[in-house]
Amino acid sequence: MARSNKTAVLITGCSSGIGRATAERLARGGHAVYATARRPEAIEDLARSGCKLLPLDVCDDESMAAAVKEVESAEGAVGVLVNNAGYGQDGAVEAVPIGEARRQLETNVLGPLRLTQLALPGMRRAGRGRIVNVSSMGGRVTIPGGGVYHASKYALEALSDALRFEVRGFGVDVVLIEPGLIRTRFGDTVIGGLPGGEDGGPYAEFNEALTKQVQSAYSGLVGKLVAAGPDRVARAIEKAISVERPRARYVVTPTARLMIEMHRLLPGRAFDLLMRTQFPTPRQRNAETTAI
Repeated sequence: MARSNKTAVLITGCSSGIGRATAERLARGGHAVYATARRPEAIEDLARSGCKLLPLDVCDDESMAAAVKEVESAEGAVGVLVNNAGYGQDGAVEAVPIGEARRQLETNVLGPLRLTQLALPGMRRAGRGRIVNVSSMGGRVTIPGGGVYHASKYALEALSDALRFEVRGFGVDVVLIEPGLIRTRFGDTVIGGLPGGEDGGPYAEFNEALTKQVQSAYSGLVGKLVAAGPDRVARAIEKAISVERPRARYVVTPTARLMIEMHRLLPGRAFDLLMRTQFPTPRQRNAETTAI
């Protein structure tokens, strides 16, 4: 059953991909959409779609507080918060610089957490609200080379599950969106963030294979066959905020459903074996051993 009234929607990460598609779709649907990005000039054209534009950096507390205050001043409260901003930091866990790992968690976990904390008081006063966290099939399935990224999405899922229970009595719903492969610039960001393998280190071959996998998944044959456009996710978000009683999770794309189900059914060692058919196993490449 659909909710008939429109509401104020604050969306992060609208400069491209899922965030942009969601802002455009919800604005066409009559919602008061507040589209945000770190660089407002990157979303100027969304004003022509009926969106109101705000600067918002999920790694800047003052920026987040100012955006929520702006929406509350105009609308009374944030009706729907769509935590979409995020990116993927890939690479073997040992090889990811700790500063990059911190930035990944700051963007993908702490940013949505803090923005939720800022929006919730207004939602509680209004007696209603909806928080939509854009996760990934990677929040329930771990692929080699994505440990830091997957850690951020698993954390977002855990926060959402706890939050869903905690705020239900205030009339606030919490929903997770779990897309599979989506044709966006996400893959370019992943490849650009891979730790360099030019030094011939222990993960050089692995990172090379990982780069090819990501390229194929987002822009190669695999991507053409199974990846969906960002509007597929936007439609799922629109449904999640429109129905009276949303599901806890919306899995988007057949690929995501397949991977999540395989991960659920296969024992850990069997899933590892499946991954070894897709990625080279990093190994010590010299004959030297260290005595213990």
